[in-house]
Amino acid sequence: METMNRLASILLLALVLPAPLLAQEPGKDEDGCKESALLSRMPGCGVYQCEAKDYDAADIIQNRQGDEKSLEGRVETLYLACPANQSSLQIIRNAEAALRKAGYTIVVAGAIEGLSEPRTVARKGAQWIQVTGHPTGDYAGYEQIAVLEKALTEEMSASAQAMSDAIAKSGKLDVYGITFATGQAAISPASDAVLNDVLAVLSANADWRLRIEGHTDNVGDQAANLKLSNARAAAVAAWLTAKGIDAGRLSTAGLGDTQPVADNAGEDGRARNRRVVLIKQ
Repeated sequence: METMNRLASILLLALVLPAPLLAQEPGKDEDGCKESALLSRMPGCGVYQCEAKDYDAADIIQNRQGDEKSLEGRVETLYLACPANQSSLQIIRNAEAALRKAGYTIVVAGAIEGLSEPRTVARKGAQWIQVTGHPTGDYAGYEQIAVLEKALTEEMSASAQAMSDAIAKSGKLDVYGITFATGQAAISPASDAVLNDVLAVLSANADWRLRIEGHTDNVGDQAANLKLSNARAAAVAAWLTAKGIDAGRLSTAGLGDTQPVADNAGEDGRARNRRVVLIKQ
């Protein structure tokens, strides 16, 4: 009977706790994990799971009635395994004392209505910390969530997002709005808005490598158009690398007037053929 009860206890823990805790020994940190710079760990405890997001959301208790508020900003989450002789109350009371000493305002401390696990929630300006006790049977443990509230930094415009979505879906995109003086490879200042969108796409998709193709209409000598399209594709790549994109992520090619997408007989068609094409590799 004792063996059956022990098995049932282990199975219950597996359902309610993050899996790594069942095998983690107190005092040992998982590779890549360390204690928070905001709140030192309890003695003998080890960080067995950690996650940090530059921008995310976390639900933080706001009062003893258990009301939560979703806070957005930089979120750091740690799970710690501790010696069995440390109680959840001991852990959260220590957190309360340390945070109070560090100048935090204690929002909640102790038992929460409807919840079995005690918590300490503290705030200092835009910085929030929530510590939740997680008794495990064999070990003590706790979860620590730190949220630095901040507004989302807009890193991609709607047009850049549309570019990114199109490339992700089809693997390529015809780009218009990157313009050059007639017969030259110098990029016109009016192209900056579109080029900044391309820059945002590459910045947001750090694992992408792009082939930049230059295309012209059929006005003029074909060999000259081929040379010009090569120079224009290289100019686009140079603009992007000057803005911080690794040159190793970019390759270039000029195809001149060999791949028209419209009839060169009219100006509208020739304008469509004069383009830059981005191809995901």
